[in-house]
Amino acid sequence: MMSDPYFQQLFAERIGGAGYGKGTEIYKFEKIKRAKRTALAEHPDRALIDFGIGENDEMADPTVREVMAQQINKPENRGYADNGIPEFKQAVARFMGRIFDVQLDPNMEVNHSIGSKPALAMLPAAFVNPGDVTLMTVPGYPVAGTYSKYFGGNVYALPLRAENDFFPDLDAIPADVCRAAKLLVLNYPNSPTGKTATPEFFQRVIDFCHRNQVVVIQDAAHIMLSFDQQPLSFLSVPGGKEVGVEVHSLSKGFNMIGWRMGWVCGHQRIVQAFADVKDNTDSGQFIAIQKAAIAALDNDEIPRRVRQKYQRRLTRLVQTLRRCGFDCQMPGGTYFLYTPAPKGVRGGPTFDSAEAASQYLISQHSICTVPWDDAGAFLRFSVTYEAEDETAEEALMAATEARLSPLEFLF
Repeated sequence: MMSDPYFQQLFAERIGGAGYGKGTEIYKFEKIKRAKRTALAEHPDRALIDFGIGENDEMADPTVREVMAQQINKPENRGYADNGIPEFKQAVARFMGRIFDVQLDPNMEVNHSIGSKPALAMLPAAFVNPGDVTLMTVPGYPVAGTYSKYFGGNVYALPLRAENDFFPDLDAIPADVCRAAKLLVLNYPNSPTGKTATPEFFQRVIDFCHRNQVVVIQDAAHIMLSFDQQPLSFLSVPGGKEVGVEVHSLSKGFNMIGWRMGWVCGHQRIVQAFADVKDNTDSGQFIAIQKAAIAALDNDEIPRRVRQKYQRRLTRLVQTLRRCGFDCQMPGGTYFLYTPAPKGVRGGPTFDSAEAASQYLISQHSICTVPWDDAGAFLRFSVTYEAEDETAEEALMAATEARLSPLEFLF
């Protein structure tokens, strides 16, 4: 057995301290990957139906790629972008005004980011001191909470439950937690529940923030994938810009997964603080990518087509799963379907968690889903599976139904 390197004792507690690299717990997404490999090995003739993928299955629009092809050869784009080129900020301001009726000063109230993930990691650096609290909805994207803990803060979970229509119960937060809270991290349209926000909910959030002196970070990564209403920006609700910022991404709504292009917009002072942290963290996204992103933001047809595609796929998935016994509803937004996990199969196994149900589906039927047990047992089906046309989509739904319909799920 090899002895530990001398620096084993030097790892920071935030990543596990002296025990770093020695843990045996397996992250659920790694469990899913392992189960997929096993299913493929044990059932080579049974195609894997993958509803677990969480990223768009299509390339960026040809018009965007053409701009990229042109810009990549221009010498003026070779240098550091730092906090972003003015043209991108102006395109964001045009987009926010046109789509959400949100008026922004592109020079003071917008700053680009290398995707939304780094923005969610950096914003806590502007606010969180040891002992401060970040309020976060769960289930959800953990990055802002992870970094809040890195800075010595604490995370208070706000469970999103069906009985509360997948909104956090702000009135149930204890008074001492409210006093210590600095940030409230929201995500609407919500991943994974698919819930879209309402102006009334956002107004309650604004009132809560004024009462408790809390800053909002609203993660709007899925905002262009809103099905049950027009996309709603937190900043479009009166008072929204006074209490926080909204974080946007071109990944989901523009098929630009991997391009790493997003922005933070809202209150001038918060945007400035983010820009200061960012300036000491990275040197900006490649200018050619920013210029390609401008072409995407100025073309409203791109998110319209993306939204139409995933709405069509979700509608078919809901219909298919209902015929197989699932009690599921069309989500308000995102490309995820979040539905109660079965508790068992009549005459077969029982499941004590969503993870157990998910492992059964992948191991026994080669159907991959993502389990969530944070606020009840739910499965997340993503419609970002690869299918080149509607005929292929219909064939995949037929295959799903053929595997599931003989089973009698218990809920």
